[in-house]
Amino acid sequence: MLLVFDVGNTNMVLGVYDGSKLISDWRINTDPNKTSDEYGVLIKNLFDSSKVDMTLVDSIIISSVVPAVMHSLENFCMKYCGISPLVVGPGIKTGLNIKYDDPKMVGADRIVNAVAAIAKYKKPLIIIDFGTATTYCAISGKGEYLGGVIAPGIKISSEALFQKASKLPRVEIVKPECIICKDTISSIQAGLVYGYAGQCEKIVELMKEELGDDEVLVIGTGGLANMIATQTDVMDYVDGDLTLEGLRLIYEKNKA
Repeated sequence: MLLVFDVGNTNMVLGVYDGSKLISDWRINTDPNKTSDEYGVLIKNLFDSSKVDMTLVDSIIISSVVPAVMHSLENFCMKYCGISPLVVGPGIKTGLNIKYDDPKMVGADRIVNAVAAIAKYKKPLIIIDFGTATTYCAISGKGEYLGGVIAPGIKISSEALFQKASKLPRVEIVKPECIICKDTISSIQAGLVYGYAGQCEKIVELMKEELGDDEVLVIGTGGLANMIATQTDVMDYVDGDLTLEGLRLIYEKNKA
């Protein structure tokens, strides 16, 4: 079985594959202060709760945008699984033609998403990933990674309001019942949810104009993609497993 890690600044998503089938996946907090033993206990409990035998894991691949967590994760892989993990980065085969000025500056998560989306949808694409940052990636009809947009994520914006505006509370990110709200909490929620829906629409509109292709598909992924998708029709598909599938495909390209 293949264990995949997608390590983001806020959350870490794990998935376990039996061949090409995703048999279980979990989302946990990313914590650079956790030791390899703490990750070992936590991940073993996740496997046990899903009735998956962790001893059957024979391969591991990691995509991470948090360098500080890698020492503990790599030690976990060696100590608890006896495996040296494949880490997505320079020198790894992805099959992706990256047109960025400096390809090394493209985040591993954006590369992994692009690999999966190209394999699955085979179209010119815009990929929106609602993570700690909200990223927009443009893929040409030839499968080239052209570049994109990086914006503050919804949670970052919410936290910034709480920290920088002394009278504004920290709020749960949920859709309010209306846009003209009569209390502070709902007003913040409306600004976050409807504001990001509007952001998506405008950025996608401009990216489609620049791509100059009417066949562009827009794929949403990440923890809050489903909620934003209920407020705008800009996304053709929401694919929650896109990053995990990209990791599996990259592992297959490199396993030899």
